[in-house]
Amino acid sequence: EGKKSEGNTSESPERERHQEQDNDEEGEDTDSMDGSGLYSLTEEPERESDGGRAVGNRKKQEKERQGSEAREARKRQRERERPAGGASHHSSSSDDDDDDDDNDEEEDEEEEEEEEDEEAMEAWLGADVQELSFPKWRAVPSLRAREIGQGAQFVRRVCGARGLVQRLELQFRLERHAGCVNTLHFNPSGTRLASGSDDLRVVVWDWARRRAELEFDSGHKSNVFQAKFLPHSGDSTLAMCARDGQIRVAELSATQRCKNTKRVAQHKGAAHKVQTESVIEILYSLLRGHPHLDKLVVVKEGDKKVGLYTIFVNPANTHHFAVGGRDQYVRIYDQRKINENENNGVLKKFCPSHLVSSETKTNITCLVYSHDGTELLASYNDEDIYLFDSSHSDGADYRRRYKGHRNNATVKGVNFYGPNSEFVVSGSDCGHIYLWDKNSARIVQFMEGDKGGVVNCLEPHPHLPVLATSGLDHDVKLWAPTAEAPTGLKGLKELMKKNKRERDEDSMRHGDQYDTQLLWFLMRHMRHRRPQRARRGEAGDGDTDESWSSADSSEEEDMGPDHVQCMSS
Repeated sequence: EGKKSEGNTSESPERERHQEQDNDEEGEDTDSMDGSGLYSLTEEPERESDGGRAVGNRKKQEKERQGSEAREARKRQRERERPAGGASHHSSSSDDDDDDDDNDEEEDEEEEEEEEDEEAMEAWLGADVQELSFPKWRAVPSLRAREIGQGAQFVRRVCGARGLVQRLELQFRLERHAGCVNTLHFNPSGTRLASGSDDLRVVVWDWARRRAELEFDSGHKSNVFQAKFLPHSGDSTLAMCARDGQIRVAELSATQRCKNTKRVAQHKGAAHKVQTESVIEILYSLLRGHPHLDKLVVVKEGDKKVGLYTIFVNPANTHHFAVGGRDQYVRIYDQRKINENENNGVLKKFCPSHLVSSETKTNITCLVYSHDGTELLASYNDEDIYLFDSSHSDGADYRRRYKGHRNNATVKGVNFYGPNSEFVVSGSDCGHIYLWDKNSARIVQFMEGDKGGVVNCLEPHPHLPVLATSGLDHDVKLWAPTAEAPTGLKGLKELMKKNKRERDEDSMRHGDQYDTQLLWFLMRHMRHRRPQRARRGEAGDGDTDESWSSADSSEEEDMGPDHVQCMSS
């Protein structure tokens, strides 16, 4: 025993040194409010060390042995319960025994399949439910450093600290809308929040005081999908888009009223997103009375047009913009050199390697650049969220994968959270909000969002550790890090398994949707036939500027029966 103890003593410094190196490699700039330990899930697997793997193997062998013994015990129990028969019943008893043996084999096979499914589910969860590395940032030392003039980056570090993310909780609700809230956007200073809804109205909130400063009719004829403050406009101009395909601009006055809204463009199909960073000059020229807008590009894969759901301009290089829609590719364009005769004008495109040749039809519901434009985040319907390096070459695979949520019933948004894009945040069909650590892809926070069951929009505050969310509920929710203790992630593991099983079940039924698609197409055609005639008669609408449309624009881009912007399918 003495020699064994000496051996362990000699090995321990080396082992501790390796563990410290691992922690340094894994650790990111996140925090612990009190430095009291690690935040982890209950029922976590052992840490990945030699001792942990040995313990895990022993547990696995013990579990397999217990399962085998349990099956044998059930089989013996069934044999004892069979009625004893005489010689005269020998033939019938033999037939019954054969049937019982067949039933036993079927039950054993079902039990083995269930065990295999459970093992596969645990393997799918993998490292996502393991404990997090020890955080580097500490609140108290950072406060002390700031007091003596050494905390120049204090606010940015606080807003991107894991300890605050794990303390996020609901603060209050902003209630004014009469329909699903589809869009949220803070102004550049973060003092105002704009929201748009199915009720066709836009509200500008003084969110800190919990009151509506301005409310006006958007001028749209169908669901408002986005409303954004125009940069460098003094918060006096909002750009909007909607299901009716219109792009409208609202001019706000200093007396808390809307002067008017003007239609500046018209798509044939629904307009899901509008970007303002690279079109400031165009929108201002339209406001000055020059309603001329040229078609930039028609997105195609081969000769087939691709309907679009999302667009985002690179904040570090506003000549570059990325789009995503009704196929699996993220496409990046450089608007200075778009030549549709060469690669359909695409600068480069990305796609997860396993989705390139996948038979399952996948769409990109939302994509967004990081704060410095170096990374690109894309959320796929009924798939996972993927992180790409925007500087990589054409066809490069993803860098990180974020899973556990469900993106099926509506068009989900996705976003970065933190001043340096430290976290990834998304809503889910299960009604929860998920936050992943960007570097480790592990879930650090999940919160119950909408009672309606789906969270669609997630808007981080530009300067503070505050998050605004909305979904099928008719209100806007504000979240801040005021909880006394960090989250314990209770129930997360079971919820992730539930979402995965539902997704797998739906994917198995995916091939039997032809009749549903055909019925939906006929119903949509009948429903839109009369309104389309009415809209043609309203082409000379007096309250708008000249609208723009092109005969070469993409075909009708409605979502289909499985994807609705604000309502469950």
